[in-house]
Amino acid sequence: MYGSLDISVSGMTAQRTRLEVIAANIANADAVVDASGQPNPFRRRIAHLASGDPTASTRDARAGGVHVAEIELDPAPFRPVYDPTSPLARPAGDPQAGYVLYPNIDPMIEQVNALEAARAYEANIAAAEATKTMLGQALRILG
Repeated sequence: MYGSLDISVSGMTAQRTRLEVIAANIANADAVVDASGQPNPFRRRIAHLASGDPTASTRDARAGGVHVAEIELDPAPFRPVYDPTSPLARPAGDPQAGYVLYPNIDPMIEQVNALEAARAYEANIAAAEATKTMLGQALRILG
């Protein structure tokens, strides 16, 4: 029984991390400069999930859960927006002269991903609650 609780908790933890990554993407959807003020658009992050707990042995109950395997930078190209009056616009002579590069983030896609992660989190909560209920019933029968 405790193994199924561990699996649900690992799912909640993974989805929380995924939501944090998505929130950072949405928050930086218009970030075209880095911390030093140089034109360097924010690059979208993607959380990749994998089965099991990398620190658990194969006999451990946590081996059945899920974890964030890596947070990868999205290799998709930046979104060019024509704005020759911007101080961040590409200089004359550049093939993209007059364009400002914006992050490769589509807020609609991020919102759909956030909704999916939130629903997966809720499903893990429901599974954990069901496990707790079954465990309580088993203890009542035994007691």
